[in-house]
Amino acid sequence: MSKYDLAIIGAGWAGYSAALEAQKNNLKIVLIEQAQIGGTCLNRGCIPTKALLKSAKILSLARKSSKFGVLINSLSFDFIKMQERKGVLVAQLASGMQAALKNIDFVNGPARFISPECLEVSGRNFEAKNFLIATGAQPSQLPNLAFDGKRILSSDNMLELAEIPESLLIIGGGVIGCEFATLFSTLGSVVTVVEKMPQLLPGMDQEAAKKLQVSFKKRNISVNVGADAFTYLSKDFSKILLCVGRSANTQGLGLDKIGVSIDRSRIITDEYLKSSLPNIYAAGDCASKIMLAHYASYQGKLAVANMLNPGQLNSTKIHNVPGCIFTDPEIGMVGVSEECAKENNIKYSVHRFDFLASGMARILDETEGFIKIVTEQDTGRVMGGVIMGPSATELISILTLAVSNNLTVKQFKETIFPHPSLSESITEAF
Repeated sequence: MSKYDLAIIGAGWAGYSAALEAQKNNLKIVLIEQAQIGGTCLNRGCIPTKALLKSAKILSLARKSSKFGVLINSLSFDFIKMQERKGVLVAQLASGMQAALKNIDFVNGPARFISPECLEVSGRNFEAKNFLIATGAQPSQLPNLAFDGKRILSSDNMLELAEIPESLLIIGGGVIGCEFATLFSTLGSVVTVVEKMPQLLPGMDQEAAKKLQVSFKKRNISVNVGADAFTYLSKDFSKILLCVGRSANTQGLGLDKIGVSIDRSRIITDEYLKSSLPNIYAAGDCASKIMLAHYASYQGKLAVANMLNPGQLNSTKIHNVPGCIFTDPEIGMVGVSEECAKENNIKYSVHRFDFLASGMARILDETEGFIKIVTEQDTGRVMGGVIMGPSATELISILTLAVSNNLTVKQFKETIFPHPSLSESITEAF
């Protein structure tokens, strides 16, 4: 029987990042994955969807190339080649991840706890001092609407399509639904989005959500908020994408037998990522309400740090976690929103900039969107913000740095940003 300092279940961003962090600290590690290295993000999420969205973006730019004085006489696209490029990117990144694990034992197979100190994987037992569960999450279904892989599809199924659906009903107007709406409407599908909440992107900045809805209508995407999806099922859609959330992958781990507490399928942890058992930690989508790859990576590293330094525990941070939505236009957000400031009676100021006034946005012919930054009224400290527009998913890192380090309006005003650039729009907002 093998004995380790740390056994990690799941080789997605949480587990992989934890393994590299443990490796730096010379721990003996086993990393267990029942599917592919890279988890959801690499194989069924962030990377493949953004690869396809990039292809769609290039197609959109090509369609308006005459505005830039570039004439394209014949324009077409090959969806199969887009899919092939996506596959190559995933394979290349997976190979790089595998190479980084050269000093870590990697085991492929389903893991199951047989005691709080021992795992069983495909007939082999692995003992460890500490365990990290990082098994991710999977698409959720509705009680009366299940995936069939043919017409009713999950986000995983959508990535394997060989043809563009003539018409597409998207049930769920959250991040995943809105990104797929952008992708397939650009590629020619007639897209209908149905969301039961009163706005697209529920729980996010209301102004950005409303502007995205307007943008979608300009693209002939039918948006129906506050609507019952079941009333649309009788209509003749080629495909139906069901994206109504994700549930933690904890089935089959034997957590109930060893006493790890869960809420529905999600592992309950404290602020230090420790489960109800002192030597078992959990990170990423199987335990966190914030299901983002970069947050999972942060949690994986933090869990290892807390295992190594039980006398100096660090708690998880959520106030400075950026969110990125790769629609067109893009949306990035971080920290305290205007709605949150109002609800909590925080004295705040709002600083705004419209991309119509940006020289670089006009050069790019992408003037749709805005910057909104929320600061503490008395101190000028940046508490949060939302950016909707060109390269918003990159620009939000500037505000993330500001929120993380309590930067102020005064410090931004004293900073010289390059011109012409999109980044200077942030200082213009102040």
